[in-house]
Amino acid sequence: MPNVEWLLLALSPLFGLSVVVEYYFAKRLYQWRDSFMNALLALSHQLVDALSLLLLMPCFYWLSNFALFTIELTTWTLFLGFILQDFLYYWFHRASHHIHWFWTAHSVHHSSTLMNFTTAFRQSVLYPITGMWLFWLPMIVIGFEPKLVLTIVAINLAFQFFVHTQLVTSLGWLEKVLNTPTHHRLHHASNDCYIDKNFAGVLIIWDKLFGTFVEPQQGVSIQYGIRGALPTSSFWAINFAQFLFMVSLFKRAPTITQKIRVLFAYPIDLPPIQKPVEFSEFKPHSKGTNQYGDNSNDH
Repeated sequence: MPNVEWLLLALSPLFGLSVVVEYYFAKRLYQWRDSFMNALLALSHQLVDALSLLLLMPCFYWLSNFALFTIELTTWTLFLGFILQDFLYYWFHRASHHIHWFWTAHSVHHSSTLMNFTTAFRQSVLYPITGMWLFWLPMIVIGFEPKLVLTIVAINLAFQFFVHTQLVTSLGWLEKVLNTPTHHRLHHASNDCYIDKNFAGVLIIWDKLFGTFVEPQQGVSIQYGIRGALPTSSFWAINFAQFLFMVSLFKRAPTITQKIRVLFAYPIDLPPIQKPVEFSEFKPHSKGTNQYGDNSNDH
């Protein structure tokens, strides 16, 4: 198993303890079916990720043969690697909301109407297919060792577990620099004023630099989840409904240009999946009217 997976497994007791403590103090934030599904999605995600890395690691090391520099591991290069990876994570996360292809995987994480620590576990098995790993390739090309890159990724993702809670309020001056629960709760909101904001992994400075930062708006109650109908509570629907939805639209699109738009444009409101029935109705969380003759403005 790759080191990145071992790192996350090693932190599992801390994650579990955090869930127990949060549940003890705020049972109202939990539903057992939702938490069970989040745990199942986490396990499947970790399994698929581990298997995919067995295939990808040789490719990463092959690519490292063409690295621009040889970067030795020091305190300073580790710090530089952390900053660079967090910067790249911001763009991965932003792309995952603005490009339909990436949204088919990331929508899984946003498909719960609850917000608690187990929401962090709610991850897709499709990330290796849609290409989350593509965003880390610049680090390898620059000269960072592939295993180090993936370890930094794992640390970044581990940090993000702790921003999925409603119990933590303002963290004072840290709010100006770090992605905090306050910032990330807004990211999971589907309200007009919050949607597609606060993409940060660890450092909120990227959102401030690139115009995607938002603060809590007075009088606005957060509505968690995605826009349009949610997938059913089945494991398969949560993981694959959005992807099958995209495939369905791709087949219906009459021109090559429109097919490309289905894959790579912003995931606008589109007609619901009609078949297979077990996936129920499901639409992206976005705005607009689709180009295939169906209006869907259910905001």
